[in-house]
Amino acid sequence: MLRFIVQRLFDAIFVILGVSFVVFIMVHLSGDPVLLMLPLDASTEQVQEFRQRLGFNDPLPVQYARFMWNVAHGDFGTSLRFDQPALRLVTERLPYTIRLAAVSLTLAACFGIPTGVIAAVWRGRGWDVAVRVVALLGQAVPIFWLGIMLILVFGERLHVLPTSGVGSWQHFVLPSVSLAAYSAASISRLQRSAMLEVLGQEYVRTAHAKGLPRRVVVTKHALRNALIPVITIMGLQMGTLLGGAVITETIFAWPGVGRLSMQAIQSRDYVLVQAAVFIVATIFVLINLVVDLLYAVLDPRIHYD
Repeated sequence: MLRFIVQRLFDAIFVILGVSFVVFIMVHLSGDPVLLMLPLDASTEQVQEFRQRLGFNDPLPVQYARFMWNVAHGDFGTSLRFDQPALRLVTERLPYTIRLAAVSLTLAACFGIPTGVIAAVWRGRGWDVAVRVVALLGQAVPIFWLGIMLILVFGERLHVLPTSGVGSWQHFVLPSVSLAAYSAASISRLQRSAMLEVLGQEYVRTAHAKGLPRRVVVTKHALRNALIPVITIMGLQMGTLLGGAVITETIFAWPGVGRLSMQAIQSRDYVLVQAAVFIVATIFVLINLVVDLLYAVLDPRIHYD
């Protein structure tokens, strides 16, 4: 087990380096941030002096090597827009994104797993059709449209839930539901497929033949094995929720990393973009490592020797 963890952490280093390199190249190809930071009447000498002071005149390999050297020492640079350490800005916003993603994934799991099991057990019947229709709608409806509709209905018409900011648990309802819709639909469909496959196995038929109650067979024998692919997709969904909450956080004015990244991209604050992506990518890799370790908990036949 320890050898497996060390190997995965070693592989994670190269994954994070690859992500940081791709993001570094993309943000430098998106435009010159100096043109946004200086006034329009700035002279050519002022522009060149500013570029030299920020190190933009150096070749890209030199800039990337300097960035990684500073990261190794815990320095992600200073935000060009906020004039504050980029790492501090990201870590201040990160708890809000993690809480929103955790609540959204919990809602998605609480809806997706039971409905997937019900659809599989009652295959071909009314419950199955209803679950499949709802799951299809959940994956088809755009997140931004759903968020806007939730604001119009529950915020503007009914005035029962806040539509922006953070505070009480009520502030989590609309953004978490909007963010959880797609994940819940994906989990439900995958749980149904996994349960259908497991319910056809011989050990499940043997459990029925022994006279065990249907509830025991489904929950104790079938569901545990059917959760393995669902745990995989939930790990991926958690990473997606952390990195892909840009639209939801922007619509609901949620002070998370997603909204901060959007502001950084609009102002071409490449320092802040790199810091945000680096931190989120690291968390995503660690989440996938935890998911791999959960396989052995769910299925004792899985070993990492």
